[in-house]
Amino acid sequence: MSVDKDAKTIDWIEDSIIERNRRLREARDVYAARRGPNGKITFPWLISQMRKVVVASQSWFVVSLVGAGIGINAAVISIITEWLSDVKMGYCADGWWLNQQFCCWELEGNEESGCDSWHLWSTVTPARWFIYVLFAATFSFVASHLVRSLAKSAAGSGISEIKCILSGFIIEGFLGFWTFFIKSLTLPLVIASGLSVGKEGPSVHVACTIGNLVAGRFNRFSRSQSKMRDILTAASAAGVAVAFGSPIGGVLFSIEEMSSSFNIKTMWKSFLCALVATVTLSAMNPFRTGKLVLFQVTYDRDWHFFEIMFFIILGVFGGLYGAFVIKFNMQVAKFRRKHLANHGVAEAVTLATITAMIGYFNRFLRIDMTEGMAILFRECEDGGDFEHLCQTSTQWQMVNSLILATFIRMILVIISYGCKVPAGIFVPSMAVGATFGRMVGIIVKALYRAYPTSGIFAVCQPDVPCITPGTYAFLGAAAALSGVMRITVSVVVIMFELTGALTYILPTMIVLLVTKAVGDVLGVRGIADEAIRFNGYPFLEKDDHVYDAPVSRVMRRDMYTLKATGMTLHEIEGYMDTAKVKGFPVVVDDETRTLAGYISTHQLRYAIEQAKQIRDLPPDTLCTFTPEPSEQPEAGWTSLGSDEDLAAHVLHSVATSGVLKLWPWVNQTPLTVSSKLPLEIVMQLFKRMGPRVILVEDFGSLVGLTTVKDVLHLKPHEQLNSPMVAWGNRGAVDGVLEEIWTWIADVRSSFNAWYSRASRRLRR
Repeated sequence: MSVDKDAKTIDWIEDSIIERNRRLREARDVYAARRGPNGKITFPWLISQMRKVVVASQSWFVVSLVGAGIGINAAVISIITEWLSDVKMGYCADGWWLNQQFCCWELEGNEESGCDSWHLWSTVTPARWFIYVLFAATFSFVASHLVRSLAKSAAGSGISEIKCILSGFIIEGFLGFWTFFIKSLTLPLVIASGLSVGKEGPSVHVACTIGNLVAGRFNRFSRSQSKMRDILTAASAAGVAVAFGSPIGGVLFSIEEMSSSFNIKTMWKSFLCALVATVTLSAMNPFRTGKLVLFQVTYDRDWHFFEIMFFIILGVFGGLYGAFVIKFNMQVAKFRRKHLANHGVAEAVTLATITAMIGYFNRFLRIDMTEGMAILFRECEDGGDFEHLCQTSTQWQMVNSLILATFIRMILVIISYGCKVPAGIFVPSMAVGATFGRMVGIIVKALYRAYPTSGIFAVCQPDVPCITPGTYAFLGAAAALSGVMRITVSVVVIMFELTGALTYILPTMIVLLVTKAVGDVLGVRGIADEAIRFNGYPFLEKDDHVYDAPVSRVMRRDMYTLKATGMTLHEIEGYMDTAKVKGFPVVVDDETRTLAGYISTHQLRYAIEQAKQIRDLPPDTLCTFTPEPSEQPEAGWTSLGSDEDLAAHVLHSVATSGVLKLWPWVNQTPLTVSSKLPLEIVMQLFKRMGPRVILVEDFGSLVGLTTVKDVLHLKPHEQLNSPMVAWGNRGAVDGVLEEIWTWIADVRSSFNAWYSRASRRLRR
């Protein structure tokens, strides 16, 4: 795993101290504006109370504003996507801007029949196929070209990067305006091109860019990384909420998958943001059906206990699907990085063309994935007989089409996810699971029709439909989504909010627990976590690793240190220019290396630049990093985090003639550990406290330092002698594949030996 040496991370301890300084100043200002004698209300007191109300309500106002922006953006993207998806097949004579649904509002039809106002591009099948492929290639070309030319960070899903940003990793430009604009513009084109990618993952990225752009206009959030992190977490919840029409599921998704740390205030902000976004989307009603997403459905039938065995099959499929897609998609990503890094446009156009050429001839691959799921989820009695899907005479033909669509879509997902266009994996995985689940449901229904009174089907009432294939598609979609993302609780809630079927919570939980069990046995991680590892981002996973090593194994022993006294300004500036590090430990002297504190490079550079603007500082100016015993700092001066509001006051006090006192910017109580401390505990300190660096000392003497990137360079199995752990880190999927191949080879050898013996006996 290669970690970028220039990667920027946030020191959450430093940020929290800066925020603490601001709160203390605000509290002092409020205390200074007290009432007059006998409790008389004064104008300064009234102003201070109004300021308190404004500050308290600003967070909620910003969160609501972000949610409204996310809802509006999601509605516009949905409307454009539907029109572009339909225009590949034909156009509306009543108005070119109408998609097929609005053009044929009075008629429930499909793209083949349509209505009188909906005109196909051609009545000749080869010509219609050629136009379909041409539109797909054109959409993918425009999208990939815009991404490559204007905003490369708009490519991909964005969930992996958002997880890293929420943990404190800085990715320049990833949440900027051009990323938001290009991703919002190209996302409908990509979905309409027919590529086996989804818009739900990119919706989270777009939502976070909206949160960053809106909150960045307010100083309260732009100056505080922790407050901005709360807004981004809330925005990610709203992104999932509008993608699935599931506000509670979005909040749980942000807790389960996105955020590494979560508190009650963040949860309430996420809830409000998701609620406002969902209400805004509902008010705009992009589909004019009252549904927030196309594949919303309602079930009014109950399920039977004998169906649990079939639900388990769906869960096993979900676990296997997730394992194999993650495994082979990472192989495709390696190939893409090695051979296709400079050919993103050609790759996207080729994939879209191949997908359109193949998918046109399969009824479940030809239509949009969300529309396909809406058809597969539906009950047969509720307008779900798409191209005779519910007819007994065509059931085995439908089974063949569904199984073919399942495996073709699976291959297309593996090779398409990760190409240089906005691409998610939520809906494609759900589409794979839906086709497989509907196939299982049709087979079970066929068994019931063949043997209605025997065995397990005896409990079914004769006058009531016993098997609902749509519910199998629904559960298969949940299993595939859980298998590829490795999430459980949020998927249960999302599926419940999609259907409103309280009776199907238990089957959904059973399916997802089986899916999780299969994934755990195979030892796979979620595809977002695998993408983080593949790209080398400095991200500490939630799972605890076992390291048989102390922190001295990974710490840096060669360090640039600053002496507490005696160094000139010229020497310090030379250190900053040559060292290229994020901070310097401060020691009393170079011999004993007694630790006196730690100062970050950007604070040191900022303090020197501001001091030079106040008065002329010659190169031989002495700099001190520790206060004199007689110096007593004011209450507003802290050992770390003197932000810009205090900088001018502090600098006028410390930039005295002949000496530049830099001790107010020195953290005199840095986080330190012993060199013998187990590495697991150091990782917990990084996860829970979020420091940029941890200093290592023995008996008060500095011996080294370590960062998150140093820890990530050490793989768990490098320090363990257990063969089981080594096998698990080698990749359980690889082990299972190897075992399956060995078993097949043994069976083939046994069959060949048996066949040879049987042949010899027959010759006799």
